[in-house]
Amino acid sequence: MLSTKSNNTFADATSSTFNVNTEQIRSYYNSGATKNYTFRIQQLRKLKNAILENEKDILEALHTDLKKNAAEAYFTEIGLTLAEINKMLKCLRRWMRPRKVKTNLFNFPSKSYLLHDPLGVVFIIAPWNYPFQLCLLPLAGAIAAGNCAVIKPSELSSATATIIEKIIRYAFPENYVTIVQGDGATVVPQLMKSFRFDHVFYTGSIEVGKNIYQMAAQNLIPVTLELGGKSPCIVEADANLKIAAKRIALGKFTNAGQTCIAPDYLLVHESVREKFLQIFTETIQHMYSADASTNEDYGKIINWKRFGRLMSFLKQGEVIYGGRYNADTLYISPTVITNVDVNASIMNEEIFGPVLPVFSFTTIDEARQIILKNPDPLAFYLFTNSKDKEKQWMDIAFGGGCINNTALHFTNGHLPFGGVRNSGAGRYHGKYSFETFSHAKSILKTPTWFDPSIKYPPYEGKLKWLKKLFGY
Repeated sequence: MLSTKSNNTFADATSSTFNVNTEQIRSYYNSGATKNYTFRIQQLRKLKNAILENEKDILEALHTDLKKNAAEAYFTEIGLTLAEINKMLKCLRRWMRPRKVKTNLFNFPSKSYLLHDPLGVVFIIAPWNYPFQLCLLPLAGAIAAGNCAVIKPSELSSATATIIEKIIRYAFPENYVTIVQGDGATVVPQLMKSFRFDHVFYTGSIEVGKNIYQMAAQNLIPVTLELGGKSPCIVEADANLKIAAKRIALGKFTNAGQTCIAPDYLLVHESVREKFLQIFTETIQHMYSADASTNEDYGKIINWKRFGRLMSFLKQGEVIYGGRYNADTLYISPTVITNVDVNASIMNEEIFGPVLPVFSFTTIDEARQIILKNPDPLAFYLFTNSKDKEKQWMDIAFGGGCINNTALHFTNGHLPFGGVRNSGAGRYHGKYSFETFSHAKSILKTPTWFDPSIKYPPYEGKLKWLKKLFGY
Protein backbone atom coordinates (compact mmCIF):
# COMPACT_ATOMS: atom_id res chain seq x y z
CA MET A 1 0.00 0.00 0.00
CA LEU A 2 1.01 3.60 -0.49
CA SER A 3 3.25 5.06 2.19
CA THR A 4 4.52 8.56 2.78
CA LYS A 5 7.38 10.21 4.60
CA SER A 6 5.19 11.96 7.16
CA ASN A 7 2.94 11.00 10.05
CA ASN A 8 0.19 13.47 9.05
CA THR A 9 -2.06 11.10 7.15
CA PHE A 10 -5.53 10.15 6.10
CA ALA A 11 -6.51 7.37 8.46
CA ASP A 12 -9.61 5.71 9.76
CA ALA A 13 -9.94 5.93 13.53
CA THR A 14 -9.74 2.16 13.91
CA SER A 15 -7.86 0.89 10.89
CA SER A 16 -5.61 2.16 8.13
CA THR A 17 -4.43 0.24 5.09
CA PHE A 18 -2.98 3.28 3.37
CA ASN A 19 -1.33 6.58 4.19
CA VAL A 20 -1.68 9.87 2.35
CA ASN A 21 -0.08 13.04 3.61
CA THR A 22 -2.99 15.49 3.51
CA GLU A 23 -1.19 18.27 5.31
CA GLN A 24 1.65 18.15 2.82
CA ILE A 25 -0.69 18.15 -0.20
CA ARG A 26 -2.78 21.05 1.11
CA SER A 27 0.34 22.99 2.09
CA TYR A 28 1.83 22.54 -1.37
CA TYR A 29 -1.34 23.75 -3.05
CA ASN A 30 -1.56 26.75 -0.71
CA SER A 31 2.01 27.71 -1.63
CA GLY A 32 0.71 28.74 -5.07
CA ALA A 33 3.29 26.63 -6.88
CA THR A 34 0.69 24.87 -9.06
CA LYS A 35 -0.96 28.03 -10.39
CA ASN A 36 1.80 29.20 -12.69
CA TYR A 37 1.35 28.60 -16.43
CA THR A 38 4.92 27.35 -16.89
CA PHE A 39 4.54 24.89 -14.02
CA ARG A 40 1.31 23.47 -15.42
CA ILE A 41 2.84 22.99 -18.86
CA GLN A 42 5.87 21.26 -17.36
CA GLN A 43 3.66 18.82 -15.45
CA LEU A 44 1.56 18.00 -18.51
CA ARG A 45 4.76 17.28 -20.44
CA LYS A 46 6.01 15.06 -17.61
CA LEU A 47 2.77 13.09 -17.71
CA LYS A 48 2.94 12.77 -21.49
CA ASN A 49 6.58 11.63 -21.44
CA ALA A 50 5.91 9.11 -18.69
CA ILE A 51 3.08 7.60 -20.73
CA LEU A 52 5.23 7.40 -23.86
CA GLU A 53 8.13 5.82 -21.97
CA ASN A 54 5.86 3.18 -20.42
CA GLU A 55 3.66 2.46 -23.45
CA LYS A 56 4.69 -1.18 -23.73
CA ASP A 57 3.97 -1.85 -20.05
CA ILE A 58 0.61 -0.07 -20.29
CA LEU A 59 -0.41 -2.24 -23.23
CA GLU A 60 0.63 -5.40 -21.40
CA ALA A 61 -1.31 -4.37 -18.30
CA LEU A 62 -4.48 -3.69 -20.28
CA HIS A 63 -4.16 -7.09 -21.95
CA THR A 64 -3.72 -8.75 -18.55
CA ASP A 65 -6.77 -7.04 -17.04
CA LEU A 66 -9.20 -7.07 -19.98
CA LYS A 67 -7.49 -8.94 -22.85
CA LYS A 68 -7.34 -5.74 -24.87
CA ASN A 69 -5.23 -6.07 -27.98
CA ALA A 70 -2.63 -3.37 -28.64
CA ALA A 71 -4.61 -1.53 -31.32
CA GLU A 72 -7.81 -1.31 -29.26
CA ALA A 73 -5.89 -0.40 -26.11
CA TYR A 74 -4.05 2.40 -27.90
CA PHE A 75 -7.19 3.68 -29.62
CA THR A 76 -9.43 3.66 -26.55
CA GLU A 77 -6.92 4.34 -23.77
CA ILE A 78 -3.42 5.64 -24.54
CA GLY A 79 -4.19 7.58 -27.72
CA LEU A 80 -7.19 9.39 -26.23
CA THR A 81 -5.16 10.38 -23.17
CA LEU A 82 -2.24 11.67 -25.22
CA ALA A 83 -4.58 13.59 -27.51
CA GLU A 84 -6.15 15.26 -24.46
CA ILE A 85 -2.75 16.26 -23.10
CA ASN A 86 -1.63 17.58 -26.49
CA LYS A 87 -4.74 19.75 -26.75
CA MET A 88 -4.07 21.18 -23.30
CA LEU A 89 -0.44 21.90 -24.13
CA LYS A 90 -1.61 23.78 -27.21
CA CYS A 91 -4.53 25.69 -25.71
CA LEU A 92 -3.77 26.20 -22.02
CA ARG A 93 -2.33 29.70 -22.32
CA ARG A 94 -5.51 30.87 -24.06
CA TRP A 95 -7.79 29.14 -21.56
CA MET A 96 -5.98 30.76 -18.63
CA ARG A 97 -6.33 34.30 -19.95
CA PRO A 98 -9.00 36.54 -18.38
CA ARG A 99 -12.11 36.16 -20.54
CA LYS A 100 -13.98 39.35 -21.30
CA VAL A 101 -17.78 39.31 -21.08
CA LYS A 102 -20.38 41.98 -21.74
CA THR A 103 -21.38 44.56 -19.14
CA ASN A 104 -24.94 45.83 -18.71
CA LEU A 105 -25.91 49.47 -19.09
CA PHE A 106 -26.45 49.95 -15.35
CA ASN A 107 -22.73 49.35 -14.74
CA PHE A 108 -21.43 51.57 -17.57
CA PRO A 109 -18.50 52.26 -18.03
CA SER A 110 -17.28 49.20 -16.10
CA LYS A 111 -15.59 46.22 -17.74
CA SER A 112 -16.38 42.60 -16.86
CA TYR A 113 -14.27 39.49 -17.12
CA LEU A 114 -13.78 35.97 -15.75
CA LEU A 115 -10.70 34.57 -14.05
CA HIS A 116 -10.29 30.80 -13.83
CA ASP A 117 -8.89 29.74 -10.45
CA PRO A 118 -7.88 26.17 -9.56
CA LEU A 119 -10.26 24.43 -7.18
CA GLY A 120 -7.54 23.12 -4.85
CA VAL A 121 -7.01 19.46 -3.94
CA VAL A 122 -9.20 17.18 -6.07
CA PHE A 123 -10.04 13.49 -5.74
CA ILE A 124 -10.29 11.39 -8.93
CA ILE A 125 -11.89 7.94 -8.60
CA ALA A 126 -11.47 5.77 -11.70
CA PRO A 127 -13.32 2.64 -12.90
CA TRP A 128 -11.99 -0.69 -14.16
CA ASN A 129 -13.38 -0.85 -17.70
CA TYR A 130 -11.11 1.77 -19.28
CA PRO A 131 -8.77 1.89 -16.31
CA PHE A 132 -5.94 3.90 -17.82
CA GLN A 133 -7.78 6.53 -19.80
CA LEU A 134 -10.56 7.19 -17.29
CA CYS A 135 -7.96 7.79 -14.59
CA LEU A 136 -5.35 9.89 -16.39
CA LEU A 137 -7.57 11.84 -18.76
CA PRO A 138 -9.36 13.69 -15.92
CA LEU A 139 -6.01 14.01 -14.13
CA ALA A 140 -4.69 15.94 -17.12
CA GLY A 141 -7.62 18.34 -16.74
CA ALA A 142 -6.92 18.77 -13.03
CA ILE A 143 -3.25 19.51 -13.73
CA ALA A 144 -4.08 21.95 -16.52
CA ALA A 145 -6.41 23.83 -14.18
CA GLY A 146 -3.67 24.15 -11.55
CA ASN A 147 -4.82 21.68 -8.89
CA CYS A 148 -3.18 19.10 -6.68
CA ALA A 149 -4.74 15.65 -6.97
CA VAL A 150 -5.30 12.36 -5.21
CA ILE A 151 -6.18 9.56 -7.62
CA LYS A 152 -7.70 6.16 -6.90
CA PRO A 153 -7.43 3.57 -9.71
CA SER A 154 -9.75 0.59 -9.62
CA GLU A 155 -8.41 -2.42 -7.75
CA LEU A 156 -10.34 -4.68 -10.15
CA SER A 157 -7.94 -3.80 -12.97
CA SER A 158 -4.91 -4.37 -10.78
CA ALA A 159 -2.24 -4.66 -13.48
CA THR A 160 -3.20 -1.27 -14.90
CA ALA A 161 -3.42 0.24 -11.41
CA THR A 162 0.17 -0.87 -10.83
CA ILE A 163 1.49 0.76 -14.00
CA ILE A 164 -0.46 3.95 -13.23
CA GLU A 165 1.22 4.05 -9.83
CA LYS A 166 4.60 3.64 -11.49
CA ILE A 167 3.85 6.55 -13.85
CA ILE A 168 2.56 8.85 -11.12
CA ARG A 169 5.47 8.16 -8.76
CA TYR A 170 7.94 8.67 -11.60
CA ALA A 171 6.43 11.91 -12.86
CA PHE A 172 5.25 13.76 -9.74
CA PRO A 173 6.17 14.34 -6.09
CA GLU A 174 3.70 12.94 -3.55
CA ASN A 175 2.75 16.38 -2.27
CA TYR A 176 1.49 17.28 -5.76
CA VAL A 177 -0.15 14.15 -7.23
CA THR A 178 -0.70 11.17 -4.94
CA ILE A 179 -2.06 7.74 -5.78
CA VAL A 180 -3.87 5.42 -3.38
CA GLN A 181 -4.50 1.74 -3.94
CA GLY A 182 -6.77 -0.77 -2.24
CA ASP A 183 -10.42 -1.73 -1.94
CA GLY A 184 -12.44 1.24 -3.13
CA ALA A 185 -15.35 0.42 -0.84
CA THR A 186 -13.01 0.98 2.11
CA VAL A 187 -10.48 3.50 0.83
CA VAL A 188 -12.86 6.06 -0.70
CA PRO A 189 -15.10 6.54 2.36
CA GLN A 190 -12.05 6.80 4.62
CA LEU A 191 -10.48 9.45 2.44
CA MET A 192 -13.65 11.49 2.11
CA LYS A 193 -14.38 11.22 5.84
CA SER A 194 -10.88 12.31 6.82
CA PHE A 195 -10.30 15.21 4.46
CA ARG A 196 -12.35 17.89 2.76
CA PHE A 197 -11.48 17.71 -0.93
CA ASP A 198 -12.26 20.71 -3.11
CA HIS A 199 -13.80 18.53 -5.84
CA VAL A 200 -14.56 14.84 -6.34
CA PHE A 201 -14.54 13.37 -9.85
CA TYR A 202 -16.07 9.89 -10.03
CA THR A 203 -16.60 7.57 -12.97
CA GLY A 204 -18.58 4.38 -12.39
CA SER A 205 -21.95 2.95 -11.49
CA ILE A 206 -25.06 4.92 -10.60
CA GLU A 207 -25.38 3.16 -7.25
CA VAL A 208 -21.85 4.03 -6.10
CA GLY A 209 -22.20 7.49 -7.60
CA LYS A 210 -25.17 8.17 -5.32
CA ASN A 211 -23.13 7.11 -2.29
CA ILE A 212 -20.25 9.39 -3.25
CA TYR A 213 -22.66 12.26 -3.83
CA GLN A 214 -24.09 11.77 -0.33
CA MET A 215 -20.63 11.68 1.25
CA ALA A 216 -19.57 14.81 -0.63
CA ALA A 217 -22.75 16.63 0.41
CA GLN A 218 -21.77 16.33 4.07
CA ASN A 219 -19.06 18.93 3.44
CA LEU A 220 -20.64 20.69 0.43
CA ILE A 221 -17.97 19.29 -1.85
CA PRO A 222 -18.78 19.80 -5.55
CA VAL A 223 -18.78 16.63 -7.65
CA THR A 224 -18.54 15.45 -11.21
CA LEU A 225 -20.35 12.14 -11.66
CA GLU A 226 -19.81 10.21 -14.88
CA LEU A 227 -22.27 7.36 -14.49
CA GLY A 228 -24.20 5.22 -16.96
CA GLY A 229 -27.65 3.94 -17.71
CA LYS A 230 -29.35 2.10 -20.51
CA SER A 231 -28.28 3.76 -23.74
CA PRO A 232 -30.74 3.01 -26.57
CA CYS A 233 -29.85 2.64 -30.24
CA ILE A 234 -32.54 3.30 -32.85
CA VAL A 235 -32.47 1.88 -36.38
CA GLU A 236 -35.09 3.61 -38.49
CA ALA A 237 -36.61 2.14 -41.65
CA ASP A 238 -34.57 4.46 -43.89
CA ALA A 239 -31.20 3.74 -42.23
CA ASN A 240 -28.20 2.44 -44.15
CA LEU A 241 -28.34 -1.04 -42.64
CA LYS A 242 -24.84 -2.20 -43.57
CA ILE A 243 -23.23 0.91 -42.09
CA ALA A 244 -25.47 0.73 -39.03
CA ALA A 245 -24.52 -2.91 -38.45
CA LYS A 246 -20.78 -2.17 -38.49
CA ARG A 247 -20.97 0.89 -36.28
CA ILE A 248 -23.32 -0.69 -33.76
CA ALA A 249 -21.16 -3.82 -33.53
CA LEU A 250 -18.06 -1.70 -32.93
CA GLY A 251 -19.74 0.41 -30.24
CA LYS A 252 -21.29 -2.59 -28.52
CA PHE A 253 -18.57 -5.25 -28.58
CA THR A 254 -15.41 -3.17 -28.11
CA ASN A 255 -13.96 -4.14 -24.70
CA ALA A 256 -16.42 -7.07 -24.68
CA GLY A 257 -19.28 -4.63 -24.19
CA GLN A 258 -17.85 -3.23 -20.95
CA THR A 259 -18.31 0.38 -22.01
CA CYS A 260 -20.56 2.90 -20.27
CA ILE A 261 -21.65 4.40 -23.60
CA ALA A 262 -22.13 1.11 -25.46
CA PRO A 263 -25.55 0.63 -27.07
CA ASP A 264 -27.46 -1.18 -24.33
CA TYR A 265 -30.37 -2.34 -26.48
CA LEU A 266 -31.61 -1.92 -30.05
CA LEU A 267 -34.94 -0.61 -31.27
CA VAL A 268 -35.25 -1.58 -34.93
CA HIS A 269 -38.13 -0.53 -37.15
CA GLU A 270 -40.36 -3.53 -37.80
CA SER A 271 -40.15 -3.11 -41.58
CA VAL A 272 -36.37 -3.75 -41.63
CA ARG A 273 -35.99 -5.94 -38.55
CA GLU A 274 -35.31 -9.29 -40.22
CA LYS A 275 -33.04 -7.83 -42.88
CA PHE A 276 -31.06 -5.85 -40.32
CA LEU A 277 -30.60 -8.81 -37.98
CA GLN A 278 -29.26 -10.91 -40.82
CA ILE A 279 -26.76 -8.20 -41.80
CA PHE A 280 -25.89 -7.52 -38.17
CA THR A 281 -25.07 -11.10 -37.23
CA GLU A 282 -23.02 -11.53 -40.41
CA THR A 283 -21.14 -8.35 -39.53
CA ILE A 284 -20.35 -9.54 -36.00
CA GLN A 285 -18.98 -12.80 -37.36
CA HIS A 286 -16.87 -10.96 -39.94
CA MET A 287 -15.43 -8.62 -37.27
CA TYR A 288 -14.77 -11.17 -34.52
CA SER A 289 -14.79 -14.51 -36.44
CA ALA A 290 -17.04 -17.50 -35.82
CA ASP A 291 -15.24 -18.20 -32.53
CA ALA A 292 -14.45 -14.90 -30.84
CA SER A 293 -12.69 -16.72 -27.98
CA THR A 294 -9.70 -17.21 -30.27
CA ASN A 295 -9.86 -13.71 -31.74
CA GLU A 296 -7.21 -11.26 -30.56
CA ASP A 297 -9.58 -8.37 -31.22
CA TYR A 298 -12.08 -9.52 -28.60
CA GLY A 299 -11.67 -9.12 -24.84
CA LYS A 300 -12.78 -10.88 -21.68
CA ILE A 301 -15.08 -10.14 -18.76
CA ILE A 302 -13.30 -8.44 -15.86
CA ASN A 303 -14.10 -10.95 -13.10
CA TRP A 304 -16.31 -13.83 -11.89
CA LYS A 305 -18.93 -11.58 -10.33
CA ARG A 306 -19.56 -9.75 -13.61
CA PHE A 307 -19.41 -13.00 -15.55
CA GLY A 308 -22.16 -14.58 -13.42
CA ARG A 309 -24.38 -11.53 -13.75
CA LEU A 310 -24.09 -11.56 -17.54
CA MET A 311 -24.78 -15.28 -17.69
CA SER A 312 -28.10 -14.68 -15.95
CA PHE A 313 -29.06 -12.27 -18.74
CA LEU A 314 -28.55 -14.93 -21.41
CA LYS A 315 -31.57 -16.79 -20.02
CA GLN A 316 -33.93 -13.82 -20.37
CA GLY A 317 -34.55 -14.02 -24.11
CA GLU A 318 -34.04 -16.08 -27.25
CA VAL A 319 -30.40 -16.18 -28.33
CA ILE A 320 -30.28 -15.70 -32.10
CA TYR A 321 -26.52 -15.25 -32.29
CA GLY A 322 -23.68 -16.15 -29.96
CA GLY A 323 -24.45 -17.23 -26.43
CA ARG A 324 -21.20 -19.17 -26.08
CA TYR A 325 -19.13 -18.86 -22.93
CA ASN A 326 -16.15 -20.25 -21.05
CA ALA A 327 -16.07 -19.69 -17.31
CA ASP A 328 -12.38 -20.59 -17.05
CA THR A 329 -11.34 -17.73 -19.35
CA LEU A 330 -14.19 -15.33 -18.41
CA TYR A 331 -15.34 -15.40 -22.04
CA ILE A 332 -18.82 -14.58 -23.28
CA SER A 333 -19.23 -14.32 -27.03
CA PRO A 334 -20.89 -11.39 -28.79
CA THR A 335 -24.55 -12.23 -28.25
CA VAL A 336 -27.82 -10.99 -29.73
CA ILE A 337 -31.11 -11.89 -28.07
CA THR A 338 -34.75 -11.26 -28.97
CA ASN A 339 -38.16 -11.93 -27.38
CA VAL A 340 -37.11 -10.13 -24.21
CA ASP A 341 -39.70 -8.96 -21.69
CA VAL A 342 -39.30 -5.19 -21.25
CA ASN A 343 -39.80 -5.71 -17.51
CA ALA A 344 -37.04 -8.33 -17.17
CA SER A 345 -33.94 -7.46 -15.14
CA ILE A 346 -31.86 -7.22 -18.31
CA MET A 347 -34.00 -4.20 -19.20
CA ASN A 348 -33.87 -2.64 -15.74
CA GLU A 349 -30.08 -2.70 -15.29
CA GLU A 350 -27.21 -1.48 -17.41
CA ILE A 351 -25.95 -4.63 -19.14
CA PHE A 352 -22.26 -3.67 -19.34
CA GLY A 353 -21.28 -6.71 -21.35
CA PRO A 354 -21.54 -8.33 -24.81
CA VAL A 355 -25.27 -9.15 -24.64
CA LEU A 356 -27.54 -7.07 -26.86
CA PRO A 357 -31.37 -7.27 -26.66
CA VAL A 358 -33.27 -6.32 -29.81
CA PHE A 359 -36.80 -4.92 -29.93
CA SER A 360 -38.87 -3.79 -32.87
CA PHE A 361 -41.15 -0.77 -33.20
CA THR A 362 -43.54 0.71 -35.73
CA THR A 363 -44.06 4.21 -34.31
CA ILE A 364 -41.80 6.63 -32.44
CA ASP A 365 -44.28 6.78 -29.57
CA GLU A 366 -44.09 3.00 -29.21
CA ALA A 367 -40.31 3.12 -29.00
CA ARG A 368 -40.36 6.05 -26.60
CA GLN A 369 -42.39 4.04 -24.10
CA ILE A 370 -39.55 1.53 -23.87
CA ILE A 371 -36.90 4.26 -23.57
CA LEU A 372 -38.82 6.07 -20.83
CA LYS A 373 -38.71 2.99 -18.61
CA ASN A 374 -35.04 3.94 -18.07
CA PRO A 375 -34.90 7.70 -18.64
CA ASP A 376 -31.88 10.00 -19.00
CA PRO A 377 -29.37 7.56 -20.55
CA LEU A 378 -25.72 8.53 -20.79
CA ALA A 379 -25.81 8.04 -24.56
CA PHE A 380 -28.35 7.84 -27.38
CA TYR A 381 -27.80 6.59 -30.93
CA LEU A 382 -29.96 7.09 -34.00
CA PHE A 383 -29.53 5.65 -37.48
CA THR A 384 -31.57 7.48 -40.09
CA ASN A 385 -31.17 9.54 -43.27
CA SER A 386 -34.16 11.74 -42.48
CA LYS A 387 -33.66 15.19 -40.96
CA ASP A 388 -37.30 15.18 -39.86
CA LYS A 389 -36.76 11.98 -37.88
CA GLU A 390 -33.60 13.46 -36.38
CA LYS A 391 -35.65 16.35 -35.01
CA GLN A 392 -38.32 14.02 -33.66
CA TRP A 393 -35.80 11.90 -31.75
CA MET A 394 -33.45 14.59 -30.47
CA ASP A 395 -35.85 15.94 -27.84
CA ILE A 396 -35.25 12.83 -25.68
CA ALA A 397 -33.11 13.61 -22.61
CA PHE A 398 -29.65 12.01 -22.79
CA GLY A 399 -26.05 12.92 -22.01
CA GLY A 400 -24.61 12.84 -25.52
CA GLY A 401 -24.76 10.68 -28.59
CA CYS A 402 -24.43 10.14 -32.31
CA ILE A 403 -26.49 10.19 -35.46
CA ASN A 404 -25.44 7.35 -37.77
CA ASN A 405 -22.66 6.32 -35.39
CA THR A 406 -22.09 4.97 -31.88
CA ALA A 407 -19.72 5.84 -29.02
CA LEU A 408 -17.26 7.92 -31.06
CA HIS A 409 -18.59 11.23 -29.74
CA PHE A 410 -16.45 10.40 -26.70
CA THR A 411 -13.31 10.63 -28.85
CA ASN A 412 -13.97 14.22 -29.98
CA GLY A 413 -12.22 16.49 -27.50
CA HIS A 414 -14.17 19.48 -28.78
CA LEU A 415 -17.39 17.98 -27.43
CA PRO A 416 -18.17 17.97 -23.70
CA PHE A 417 -18.81 14.53 -22.27
CA GLY A 418 -21.19 13.92 -19.39
CA GLY A 419 -24.56 12.63 -18.31
CA VAL A 420 -27.86 14.21 -17.37
CA ARG A 421 -29.82 13.57 -14.16
CA ASN A 422 -29.70 9.78 -13.61
CA SER A 423 -26.65 9.33 -15.85
CA GLY A 424 -24.44 11.89 -14.18
CA ALA A 425 -23.61 15.48 -13.33
CA GLY A 426 -20.97 17.71 -14.86
CA ARG A 427 -18.91 17.38 -18.02
CA TYR A 428 -15.31 17.16 -19.17
CA HIS A 429 -12.89 16.69 -22.13
CA GLY A 430 -10.64 19.37 -23.55
CA LYS A 431 -11.57 22.88 -22.46
CA TYR A 432 -14.51 21.45 -20.52
CA SER A 433 -12.07 19.51 -18.31
CA PHE A 434 -10.20 22.73 -17.62
CA GLU A 435 -13.47 24.44 -16.68
CA THR A 436 -14.65 21.52 -14.54
CA PHE A 437 -11.52 21.69 -12.40
CA SER A 438 -11.59 25.52 -12.23
CA HIS A 439 -13.69 28.16 -10.53
CA ALA A 440 -14.79 30.92 -12.90
CA LYS A 441 -14.32 34.01 -10.75
CA SER A 442 -16.47 36.97 -11.85
CA ILE A 443 -14.81 40.40 -11.83
CA LEU A 444 -16.38 43.82 -12.43
CA LYS A 445 -13.76 46.56 -12.89
CA THR A 446 -15.10 50.10 -12.58
CA PRO A 447 -13.14 53.28 -13.38
CA THR A 448 -13.19 56.28 -11.04
CA TRP A 449 -13.41 59.03 -13.65
CA PHE A 450 -17.20 58.58 -13.97
CA ASP A 451 -19.46 58.15 -10.95
CA PRO A 452 -23.13 58.96 -11.71
CA SER A 453 -25.16 60.02 -8.71
CA ILE A 454 -28.25 58.12 -9.85
CA LYS A 455 -26.91 54.96 -8.12
CA TYR A 456 -26.70 56.58 -4.70
CA PRO A 457 -29.30 57.78 -2.17
CA PRO A 458 -31.29 59.89 -1.98
CA TYR A 459 -33.42 58.14 -4.62
CA GLU A 460 -36.27 60.62 -4.82
CA GLY A 461 -37.23 61.22 -8.48
CA LYS A 462 -34.78 58.57 -9.76
CA LEU A 463 -37.07 55.54 -10.14
CA LYS A 464 -38.06 56.16 -13.77
CA TRP A 465 -34.41 56.62 -14.75
CA LEU A 466 -33.35 53.48 -12.92
CA LYS A 467 -36.05 51.58 -14.82
CA LYS A 468 -34.64 52.87 -18.09
CA LEU A 469 -31.17 51.66 -17.13
CA PHE A 470 -32.64 48.16 -16.67
CA GLY A 471 -34.51 48.34 -19.98
CA TYR A 472 -38.01 49.17 -18.75
